[in-house]
Amino acid sequence: MEQSVKAIGLMSGTSLDGVDLAVIETDGETVTAFGPGRTYAYTPEDRVVLERALEEATGLTERAARPGVLAEAERRLTDRHAEALAEFFSTFPEHRDVAVIGFHGQTVLHRPERRLTVQIGDGAGLLRAVQAMVPGPGPVLVHDLRAADVAAGGEGAPLVPVYHRALVRGLKTAGPVVVLNLGGVANITWLDGEMDPIAGDTGPANALIDDFMKQRTGAPFDRDGAAAAAGRVDEAAIARLLDHSFFVKAPPKSLDRNDFRAWVVERAGLEHMSVEDGAATLTALTAASIAACLSLLPRRPVLLIAAGGGAHNATLLRMLRERLSIEVITADEVGWSGDLMEAQAFAFLAVRALRGLPLSFPTTTGVPCPMTGGAILRS
Repeated sequence: MEQSVKAIGLMSGTSLDGVDLAVIETDGETVTAFGPGRTYAYTPEDRVVLERALEEATGLTERAARPGVLAEAERRLTDRHAEALAEFFSTFPEHRDVAVIGFHGQTVLHRPERRLTVQIGDGAGLLRAVQAMVPGPGPVLVHDLRAADVAAGGEGAPLVPVYHRALVRGLKTAGPVVVLNLGGVANITWLDGEMDPIAGDTGPANALIDDFMKQRTGAPFDRDGAAAAAGRVDEAAIARLLDHSFFVKAPPKSLDRNDFRAWVVERAGLEHMSVEDGAATLTALTAASIAACLSLLPRRPVLLIAAGGGAHNATLLRMLRERLSIEVITADEVGWSGDLMEAQAFAFLAVRALRGLPLSFPTTTGVPCPMTGGAILRS
């Protein structure tokens, strides 16, 4: 077995809320220690630039192209990650001896059917910034972790399942377990003993709810699911929405953050709903699409463990329990960090990439064979 090393993971998710940073010690197979983590929030101005970048990225045909606001967004994103690391090292100077940094960047376009996925973020620029913060030769930086999978014909997402497998191995649970990540998009990992994990995106999670709340109220999200709790779910709209071909396709499968944006608004008739009813219906769509995906798995899970920002939405958790009729708990309830799990995962994946271990599998992304990936930059 390889020796464990200290690794930092950096994640900027589809919810555009900020930079998640987490430390773990790992050999790429198991996690031997969990270190501290923090979330460094984006400013409203950051979010505006990133939202514009998402809009303009729809026209991209080349992974390396950064036209218009995309160049500004990449500079800003890289600067925010450097600032997050600087603040973290100032707070926790004992972690300046980090060996590996996994840098996800920000996904602005995900079109695996065109063998195209674009994550902005200047890996070389971030490494230069890190070199000024730490002693000695400095860490190895691993970035661009999805590209190899997509180039080989895989979905390029989700990549976290191999980390979920490492976590679930530490639980004493009989029967299949599903780990659910509720970010901008929802994705699941189905785990049953030593079988390869099965994974895929299930549908929208927070992104559509956030967009709806911002448009209607100016609030960035539905805090604790309060608006949804006060509303009425339009079940006829849910039935119309679930008629989409994506929801009847078995995993692996993946989504771009904005794939359902205009379609859901039109198909559900959101413009005719109150804030409360719209939030309730969109929250129910998240729960219903997860339930639809679970029905396509080899065996029904006995336990679902929810992580990500959506795990704080009490209304969403209630709807999940009602529609799934299985035990639903949060990652924090089993001693994991639900908010930092993806950042931890990219630390784990960076170590695996450095050691040539697979990041994705035919059952998680549809790639032809287990594949490693990532661009490796050394100090």
